[in-house]
Amino acid sequence: MIRKPGEMETEVRHEMRGGKGDVGFLHAFKKEEFGAACRVCSTLILEPGCSIGEHAHVGEDEIYYIISGTGRVCDNGEWITVTAGDAVLTGKGASHSVENIGEDTLKIFAVVMTYPN
Repeated sequence: MIRKPGEMETEVRHEMRGGKGDVGFLHAFKKEEFGAACRVCSTLILEPGCSIGEHAHVGEDEIYYIISGTGRVCDNGEWITVTAGDAVLTGKGASHSVENIGEDTLKIFAVVMTYPN
């Protein structure tokens, strides 16, 4: 299956997980389209000052791949600056949050895979 950008569904979540501002989602694929256990496969779009609040990934793993912009990720209590090309893996009950600390839009490709029951 191939999906062009204009065919991708968009969504906005306000104050996601207790964060600040709006987080845009550009869904590459929806979970119903997978044969594997995947809950999210989307580009996350955070404008300057916006964030996703801290949350744990129990029973799943999440990968962030930073496409553009500058952010700060709290990875199990440690804040680390991330930029284009960086990758973050959170799972096995660990927690994280992310905040756009730059002047440009922060774009993150995110995939959440759930563990088989």
